[in-house]
Amino acid sequence: MAFTEAVSANEIQELPPLTVTATRTEQSTFLASTTVITREDIERLQVQSIEQALRGVAGINIANQGGLGKATSIFLRGTESDHVLVLIDGVKVGSVTTGASAFQFIPISEVEQIEVVRGPRSSLYGSEAIGGIIHIHTRRGADSRVKLSLSAGTGSHDHYRYSAGLSGNIQDSWYNIHASHEQSHGFNACSSGLTFGCFADEPDDDGFRNEAGSVRLGHRFSDWLTVEGHALYSDGDTQFDGSSLSGNQADFVQQIIGGQIKIKPLDFWTVVLKGGESRDRERDKFNSVDVSHFNSQRISFSAQNDFAITDDHLLTLGYDYLDDRVDSSTAFAVTGRKNQAVFSQYQGNFAQHQIILGVREDFNEQFGNYTTWNAAWGYAFTNGVELSASYGTAFKAPTFNELYFPNFSNPNLDPERSESYEVGVQGSHDWGHWSLNGYLTNINDLIALDSTFIPQNISKARILGLEAIAGTELYGFTLQAQYSLMKPENLAQGSNHGNLLPRRAEQVFRLDIDRHFGPYGWVGPIGLGATVIAEGRRFDDLANTRRVAGFVTLDLRAEYEIIEQLVVQAKVNNILDKQYQTVAGFNTDGLNVFFNIKYSPSLF
Repeated sequence: MAFTEAVSANEIQELPPLTVTATRTEQSTFLASTTVITREDIERLQVQSIEQALRGVAGINIANQGGLGKATSIFLRGTESDHVLVLIDGVKVGSVTTGASAFQFIPISEVEQIEVVRGPRSSLYGSEAIGGIIHIHTRRGADSRVKLSLSAGTGSHDHYRYSAGLSGNIQDSWYNIHASHEQSHGFNACSSGLTFGCFADEPDDDGFRNEAGSVRLGHRFSDWLTVEGHALYSDGDTQFDGSSLSGNQADFVQQIIGGQIKIKPLDFWTVVLKGGESRDRERDKFNSVDVSHFNSQRISFSAQNDFAITDDHLLTLGYDYLDDRVDSSTAFAVTGRKNQAVFSQYQGNFAQHQIILGVREDFNEQFGNYTTWNAAWGYAFTNGVELSASYGTAFKAPTFNELYFPNFSNPNLDPERSESYEVGVQGSHDWGHWSLNGYLTNINDLIALDSTFIPQNISKARILGLEAIAGTELYGFTLQAQYSLMKPENLAQGSNHGNLLPRRAEQVFRLDIDRHFGPYGWVGPIGLGATVIAEGRRFDDLANTRRVAGFVTLDLRAEYEIIEQLVVQAKVNNILDKQYQTVAGFNTDGLNVFFNIKYSPSLF
């Protein structure tokens, strides 16, 4: 079954049974809690950033520091923002110094699909996958030989976005070439008056500029050999309220290049070789004068062997290599480390039962050996209901900032370790689909700052959560609802014992409603939609003294197809003009609008 065939393609949905990221194989499974956002979803929802696409998705909390192009942290299932493994076209990305990924610098125009895999995946991917995985796929080839894609839009704050691309396939080859430009004057990132986190209050607009391009080429040489290559390049600058020490503008570059070779020596044996490099470069300036620079480089390679013992039993054996490097104006005592790993996984189907067992051994140049494993079981009833239970362990190696940043680091830190339990039930019926997942995650040696702002392995955390997703069609309306309830509790001894971990809302709700009309005679198809997002209150510090209020936002959107493949769109975001924050002291946008026109004809 193809990914987009399970339910209507015009709705955000749970990822159908074929979950490549969750198991690293093209094997049907319902044992992973996964959501996918397709290109069709991105265009229908008229989202302007990855943050907007992911906000309100089950299990996700987002903290943004001042709007488009500003620092954006994503917390998955209540874990830390650096406990999320981020992949772009299969290549591991993220800053070696901070451990975070710059979602704000990855333009949504270059994105084909976003996969969110909830729950630990260290047994397959190693460090960082405590909370789960976010896998971003860039644009792919089209079904036709040549397809043109043009888009232009404008909106509030002098926001402009343009993109153009060619994609298609010719016999056994496929290709995509795409480029985009985006700029905005923005709004004042910091709220009035100095606050924690805003080191300087500059009552001005903090703008953003981005140019990006992506390329994907592939060819199937025979039934046993397929080769594909891809690249993404994004650069620009973003302004923020800062100081002579922190800067007030950042020039950035995000660069990912990689490739894959798929070989099938025998009918039951498939070999997948992958390699890539990601670069995360940022140069901070104050009034156009350089203050600091941080350049991260991550080189990765994997060799994976999949053995189809029978149609119902698959054995995977693999090897991973990762080389992290940092070059910066800050003098780090250590500027690189390597990690090698071997992993294995078994997937089996026994009548209506499904089993996954996996184990991985990481050999970290700095921290030695770490073993992680997972086990999952499921049962498929004959009425479309599926029951599952799983257990998994994970670990996270400390970042270079935590280990070596001068005067504010601790070279004696140990990796953070976790264990997670999950039970779930889901159903797919004629009237729609639904799922309910409960989980418990315990994190040991959680890294936190002590009273002198030095990181220590002094904390423990327990996260108890529940996620519910449901989708249906009712009187011509497509409805999709997602709800997350969790308690991310700090169990460290001391005054903060029992407090909530910072920047996580305990409750998040999202509802998407869409309706399509027509065509009626000479009047083309019309689409109308609305999105409601509600988030509960959160705290911005470990002591739970800085309270950030909850909020509700309402977005309205419309689109009209003038002629075939020529569509005009309009969206009003935050129509209630709700003034809210997700990080104390940093503004979010009030009522704003964006208009877009796109043309996507198949030329041949």
